[in-house]
Amino acid sequence: MKLTAFATSLALAGLSHSVMATSVDQHTYANLNDVISTHLHLDLDVDFADKQLEGFVEHTLEWQNANARTLVLDTRDLEIDKVMYQGKNNQWHTARFTLAKRDDVKGAKLTVRFKEQAKKARIYYNSLPKASGLQWLAPVQTASKTHPFMYSQSQAIHARSWIPVQDTPAMRVTYSARIQTPEDVRAVMSADNTGALIKDGDYWFDMPQAIPPYLIAIGAGNLEYKEMSHQTAIFAEPQILDASVAEFNDTQTMINKTNAMYGEYAWGRYDLLMLPPSFPFGGMENPRLSFITPTVVAGDKSLVNLIAHELAHSWSGNLVTNATWEDLWLNEGFTSYVENRIMEEVFGRERAVMEQALDTAGLHELLKTIDEPDTRLNLKLNGRDPDDAFSSIPYTKGQLFLIYLEEKFGREKFDVFVKEYFKTYSFKSLTTAQFVEYLNTNLLEKHPGVVSLDKAKEWIFQPGLPSDAPNPTSDAFDKIDALTQAWLNNQQPLGSLPTNQWTVHEWLHFINNLPRDLSAERMSELDNAFNLTQSTNAERAFAWYMLAVNNGYQRVYPALEKHLTTIGRRKLIVRLYKALVQNGKREWAYDVYQKARPGYHSLAQGSIDAIFDK
Repeated sequence: MKLTAFATSLALAGLSHSVMATSVDQHTYANLNDVISTHLHLDLDVDFADKQLEGFVEHTLEWQNANARTLVLDTRDLEIDKVMYQGKNNQWHTARFTLAKRDDVKGAKLTVRFKEQAKKARIYYNSLPKASGLQWLAPVQTASKTHPFMYSQSQAIHARSWIPVQDTPAMRVTYSARIQTPEDVRAVMSADNTGALIKDGDYWFDMPQAIPPYLIAIGAGNLEYKEMSHQTAIFAEPQILDASVAEFNDTQTMINKTNAMYGEYAWGRYDLLMLPPSFPFGGMENPRLSFITPTVVAGDKSLVNLIAHELAHSWSGNLVTNATWEDLWLNEGFTSYVENRIMEEVFGRERAVMEQALDTAGLHELLKTIDEPDTRLNLKLNGRDPDDAFSSIPYTKGQLFLIYLEEKFGREKFDVFVKEYFKTYSFKSLTTAQFVEYLNTNLLEKHPGVVSLDKAKEWIFQPGLPSDAPNPTSDAFDKIDALTQAWLNNQQPLGSLPTNQWTVHEWLHFINNLPRDLSAERMSELDNAFNLTQSTNAERAFAWYMLAVNNGYQRVYPALEKHLTTIGRRKLIVRLYKALVQNGKREWAYDVYQKARPGYHSLAQGSIDAIFDK
């Protein structure tokens, strides 16, 4: 769509509430050409007994169409009580509203009609227990076992399940909130959490930087607080607080290194919220307060690249945002690239390259199974749920594209380009088409004869990987391959492998590249030598369980059941369920799933339900 006069003036002024998209977001009902919500105020009670948020949201409105009198918001499974609006005379009036029939993907369109152009609109509502963007956990499902826990996951379009909102990354909004909980429960949000440091059940928050709605986030539970540095801290249940601080105390170093590479961190504090194991993702980049899975607390900092990834989003994603979910690679490809650069700066080149190689190997495996049209960076969802956009395509293929550009132009020139890109689109949203134009003007044409526009478009718009795509390799992995082959050929005993010196990346490469037809004797030999079935590293355990299921190794099943019933992170469970079904263990897997399902997030439930539905 064309920029309206209002949006154009904001863009030229560099203000934060501009709508930068030039194509329509198919996943929102919002009438952004008529009106933009520039600030939200939430006043909500956290009702653990009824598993609902109840209260109101107040929208501050900027009208773009002088003739418009209607506000259209996105909702999903919300009960709307009433709508009030503030008119020109600052008096509050009742507004008429209609809630349309629910669409399976987009939810229900909420249309509010005013007699005049309202300054503010206040929607009184409550969420439902089945809200896709909230998970409610009973005390027994938490680490403390004493308090309930609730948290949100608004990406991609789940904010609408707990807030009536213009739920599109094409717009940005500031917000404030008053959240009330039981007195012994602490609430936190993706905002200034100063008001959450005193646990009293009545919390006030402010988010002064404009963010897309999918970054509005809330959590509430038996949370304690501990600082790691002047800029970083951990919120967590007491049982995991100290271990989390020890695991992630390099976070400040990561911030400092990224500041030097890509410009000053723009969000004030960077704190972490440790969630229960049911959290369906590794992390979520909610600004000022990244949400983190406890499965990365390995005790040896071997999985802290996840923290680097969520921190990197403070530049790519939170600061510069994809305008639609078909442009997701602009968030995740850049973030994966920046994450790896952070890891190189903090932990060295060798570790960074190992992580590149592991991710690239995973991408090549995915390319064998995914539909070809879905291997394009600029994905066409054609009405599908934007959750379907999340795979290693936007992450790793996007990262490889940027590595390709870095290798072609040289790191010095490419760093200048990336830093200026973040500065140019700071607090704005853009489409892939806009990025291509920017790339062509500021890198390709600026340094002619290096990479053609056609080559860049091949990466972005064509399926698969170009024939000259980078294929990162690690000398450490080459050595492991040689040792593995020697063991398989009975030329070297397992005990001679220098595994006590291996990083988790070397372990993952070793396990992932073992044959999928190993004998029971070979599997038992591996297990006896390295105690893999009882591994305490969640990533290594997952790799071993995948190998065991594919090889019919029965000894693993008691530990596998514990893994599946205590972890809800989709990366570590969905593929296991698929493998179990494919290897004749459907009945066993289904029985385990019935035990585990109540503790899984709805996103994980949806993914696994689909496996058994087939």
